[in-house]
Amino acid sequence: MALAYNFLFFCLSLVFFISHSEAKTSFKPKALVVPVTKDSSTLQYLTQIQQRTPLVPVKLTLDLGGGFLWVNCEQGFVSSSYKPARCGSAQCKIAGSESCVESCLPKGPGCNNNTCTHFPGNTVSHVSTFGELATDVVSIQSTDGSKPGQVVPVPNIIFACGATFLLEGLASGFQGMAGLGRNKVSLPSQLSAAAFKLDRKFSICLSSNGAVFFGDVSFPGIDPKSLIYTRLIRNPVSSAGASFEGESSAEYFIGVKSILISGNVVPLNKSLLSINKEGFGGTKISTVFPYTVLETSIYKAFVKTFIKSYSNIPRVKPMAPFGACFNSSFIGSTHVGAAAPEIHLYMPGTNRMWKIFGANSMVRVGKHAMCLAFVDGGVNPTTSIVIGAYQLEDNLLQFDLAKSRLGFSSSLLARQTTCSNLTSNVFKF
Repeated sequence: MALAYNFLFFCLSLVFFISHSEAKTSFKPKALVVPVTKDSSTLQYLTQIQQRTPLVPVKLTLDLGGGFLWVNCEQGFVSSSYKPARCGSAQCKIAGSESCVESCLPKGPGCNNNTCTHFPGNTVSHVSTFGELATDVVSIQSTDGSKPGQVVPVPNIIFACGATFLLEGLASGFQGMAGLGRNKVSLPSQLSAAAFKLDRKFSICLSSNGAVFFGDVSFPGIDPKSLIYTRLIRNPVSSAGASFEGESSAEYFIGVKSILISGNVVPLNKSLLSINKEGFGGTKISTVFPYTVLETSIYKAFVKTFIKSYSNIPRVKPMAPFGACFNSSFIGSTHVGAAAPEIHLYMPGTNRMWKIFGANSMVRVGKHAMCLAFVDGGVNPTTSIVIGAYQLEDNLLQFDLAKSRLGFSSSLLARQTTCSNLTSNVFKF
């Protein structure tokens, strides 16, 4: 009788184990989410994922236009699920790698024979090198946008191994960069192609406590129809520090056609707003540039128009890197930040306008000084306008990769909410 009972118990346990395992593996999240915080010393936006076997937390600098995930493999990288991408493999083809290393010593993560490589780059310090491509497990929290869900493992995420010297310039203790760019091996692309088949879109909301959402998410109090949509433009020339021949840019470009400040048109050379055949010009969005950067002629016209619209506020001595600063004692406050002239970025189409209020245009630099948070990018930069992270704060941005379009909210402060409010139910920072 005891033998029969034990056998029955074993069978029932086996059935429960199999059913439980199937339930876990069959879970298909609607969306995945990673937290984003701001480092006050570097002004970089930072996130964290769980990677490897056994899982360890990996701290990363967020790079909206980065082509892929890269991490330092030279210091303490231990994982039983690490798999180097062999030359000619599907992983190498997906990543577009045209480089093969036949022999490498000493062997270990980042150095194996017969593996393909790519170019991990630090887009903060503008330094690139080559590094082994590999796959490993990544574990990310799921969500429906209003509450946290279970943590789900995502196997075989392609990434590149970076060298220790690439970490210079990143926030202290960080181990690489999380690339969200427009190619097949960025995190949004890989997560949408994983077993759960997420929608090919992701959303970012930057603040001291923000997040990146992968997949289709409904945010409490935000109607997706209230977002303004504009076409994403492809730059056919890579803007990375190093790339393979013929590789297009992984960064996100939009078609800004004019700029108005308090209704006054900023006079500028319209040819600078288009991308030429060499890949120069246009407007891109970046999380690694702390502030919006404008080509010199655009910057001068922009500052002149802003000062004309702000003539009642006394100027103070400029403080680097800013060129126009004001006595903050004379600047009032509103529910959308400092009382400042509204800046409108116009894109093709009816009423496609990105509004920039005082919270995103003025930055406090001292007890009695506030500066226009735009900087001079010099003559003949690669990109004419780079919309930086400060201008993105408390703006909800949805990148719809399937439809090649960007949806933006302008400042959430105008809707009586913030990015921290949108993420407060998902994360406990």
